[in-house]
Amino acid sequence: MADSFGDTEWLARTRASGDVAAWLARIPYARRIGVSAAPAEDGEGLIFRLEPREDNVGNRLLPALHGGVVAAFMETAATLDLMLAAREPRLPRIVDVSIDYLRSARVVPTLARCELMREGRRLANVRVQAWQQSEDVPVATARLHFVLGEPGA
Repeated sequence: MADSFGDTEWLARTRASGDVAAWLARIPYARRIGVSAAPAEDGEGLIFRLEPREDNVGNRLLPALHGGVVAAFMETAATLDLMLAAREPRLPRIVDVSIDYLRSARVVPTLARCELMREGRRLANVRVQAWQQSEDVPVATARLHFVLGEPGA
């Protein structure tokens, strides 16, 4: 991902306009699993969306989304949300991920909201909550730690 985000002018321009769709267009896996983002209706950041796709099903008997797809969705959301929320354009690299799967994620649209817990000079911590029907009933939560790199470096 860092190679495709090496153009510092493009990164600064898309960041200033909040064009997360342009970032998602450069991440093939995010396109494959069906990730999109839009401003939250309450004005509090972005809401990321994972489309229900047959290829994302892990348990066909329930049916339920594959846990790896849910994890990739939350990781993508956290990374892009951090890129947008950081004080200056930075390229985050994941150091540590902790995911709590709270219930089966059915094959329906899955939403996620991120919260930047801490941004230091070199490290950042992001919390993600994913849900389907109600934000009060999450299907998974995650905590991610990132190293913050300089674009183009």
